[in-house]
Amino acid sequence: MLDPKILRENPDKIRKMLKDRAVDFPLDELIELDKERRKKIIEVDNYRKTKNEISLEIAQKKKSNQNTDSLILQMKHVSETLSKLENEQTGIESKYTKLALTLPNLIHESVPTGKDETANKEIRKWGKIPKFDFKIKDHIDISQSLDLVDLERAAKVSGARFYYLKNDLVKLNQALLNYALDFLSEKSYTPVQPPYLINRNSMEGSIIAEDFEGVIYKIEDDDLYLIGTSEHALVSMHTDEILEGKILPLRYAGVSPCFRKEAGAHGRDQKGIFRVHQFEKVEQLVFSKPDESWKEHERMISVAEEFYQELDLPYRILVLSSGDLGKVSAKTYDLEAWMAGQNSYREIVSCSNCLDFQARRLKVRFRDRTNDQPQYLHTLNSTLVATERTLVAMLENFQTKDGHVSVPKVLRKYFGKNII
Repeated sequence: MLDPKILRENPDKIRKMLKDRAVDFPLDELIELDKERRKKIIEVDNYRKTKNEISLEIAQKKKSNQNTDSLILQMKHVSETLSKLENEQTGIESKYTKLALTLPNLIHESVPTGKDETANKEIRKWGKIPKFDFKIKDHIDISQSLDLVDLERAAKVSGARFYYLKNDLVKLNQALLNYALDFLSEKSYTPVQPPYLINRNSMEGSIIAEDFEGVIYKIEDDDLYLIGTSEHALVSMHTDEILEGKILPLRYAGVSPCFRKEAGAHGRDQKGIFRVHQFEKVEQLVFSKPDESWKEHERMISVAEEFYQELDLPYRILVLSSGDLGKVSAKTYDLEAWMAGQNSYREIVSCSNCLDFQARRLKVRFRDRTNDQPQYLHTLNSTLVATERTLVAMLENFQTKDGHVSVPKVLRKYFGKNII
């Protein structure tokens, strides 16, 4: 949620953001609702003040045995009017809040303007693209030949885009998770395994819920949703809290399964384990002071880059354009790893600064010694590793001529051997 002051004092800034994002939003309606809301607040407060004054006058007259009939009639009229105004206020507030919760975040000035992913800007690459002296396979063929994944039986049991991991791929998946947690722990992140189900208030605090109705699984007849990432549960962790500024930044390493409908993806991604309904992930989540959040953003993407350099996976870093940027984020970096079997880079890390957008929705603030007034903090999130996608890159990039797969050196002590 944006600061209401921006809506009142600089609506053109919001109009530009909506144009750059190519988002159709009824901004004039929201501005009008805000005016009505503030007007109604003044009316209600004035009538409450009048009611209190009449109540005090009635009490004083009763003490001196004076007639209070006219005041009681006046009190009845004021109370009825106040009740009507309060009901109107509740309705206006509800409409305003519902609409305000769908307004996207502002965009950082460094984000390239463009209608979609074609305007994303590559800013650097790392690693050498592997070259092979044999005909290579994609991860689907490799996993079938080594009996690492069973897609057909998973489809029978759960439907499309589910899978059974088998044999060494189960162990390699766990090795990735264990290494990722150790990696972040050494960088002063606090490991957290969050709830896998959260209520709607928490979900709406972390995302624009209407945009995710087709992505997130809802538990029927319960106010619970399966998390699409541990970010949703972690960013809601300090809802309605005022944190001490001296403990910031708070850095969490969230580990969890993630559940997504993944509607709309087609082609080869429908097969294999690259784009699936269920996967494991280790996430970076940071609560930061506002004046430190951009430094934290750069730190988080550098942490992710170091992780993939240790795995020896070539990658490139993109900054997403305004038209490809998630509505909650002010700026997002994507890390795309090279997938040899697909002969292309594919996204496996998303790193975003959400400014105070989520904190306002969730009422997460901090108090500093230099300023006793609580302030909204900034929240940032970044994938460290989504293991299934990273397994795809490892299977394809590290395949050998004899049909096996080499294991990255940093994972061997967790995995127990050098090759699959």
